[in-house]
Amino acid sequence: MGPLAALERFFERLFERQTARLFRTKLQPIQLQRRVERAMESQRVRDGDRTLVPNRYAIHIAPPDLAALREAHPSLAADLADAALGFARGHGYHLADRPTVALIADSRIEAGDVRVAASLDSTARPSPGASATGPSQAAEPGEGGPTDDDASSRPRVDQTAVFVVPAVDSPRATLREVRPDGSTQSFVVDGRPLTIGRGPDNGLVLQDSRASRHHARIYGRQGALLLADLGSTNGSWVNDRRVQEIALGEGDQIRIGDTVLIVESVEEA
Repeated sequence: MGPLAALERFFERLFERQTARLFRTKLQPIQLQRRVERAMESQRVRDGDRTLVPNRYAIHIAPPDLAALREAHPSLAADLADAALGFARGHGYHLADRPTVALIADSRIEAGDVRVAASLDSTARPSPGASATGPSQAAEPGEGGPTDDDASSRPRVDQTAVFVVPAVDSPRATLREVRPDGSTQSFVVDGRPLTIGRGPDNGLVLQDSRASRHHARIYGRQGALLLADLGSTNGSWVNDRRVQEIALGEGDQIRIGDTVLIVESVEEA
């Protein structure tokens, strides 16, 4: 990570924390996603010609914040693990297996703050009580949570919910990007999550000043192709209707800032 990128992320973390404390803003899923991505990048290691990154993430959040997040986003942990997989693939990082995310209610964390503990574990397997696609299930430490050898070194927690992302069941789709300057390009969404925005770490980087740094995400779930807004400033629009999350079909037109993405074809999963 270059010094300018490190400085940018320092001020970003500082701004998020102080804003939450001063204005009592609620934590948003995109903030947790950014913290997971930072943890992944800060703990990446070189192994020959590969870059290894952690595949286990424990997100410590104040209990009231976690309760609010779970109520508003029941599949949050699975979505975060899904996004972590897409981020790693988009950067060419190597994962021992699919990422897992644990949301942990930790009374030692201040409201509005987040702490992520990341580890590389190539031997862990999904616990019998963990749900791959269902709603969150809380468990006391040692009951349905991670059980690998370093569990004793982990901080004591109040509740833990562990999720494992299943294999992607998503249709392939061909999209055409119509840029603000009128130029176009077609590309294929192959079932892996695709983040969209101005930031250079997105799978699809938009040269559009009205797009947010991390604007939206296209991903698959249960055989359908979906678009989710990532808390963007100007919103995500499908067929001239502002949406938070929607299933996409052939012929749909997605508007992000002044850029239009046209779904030209969708193949069954």
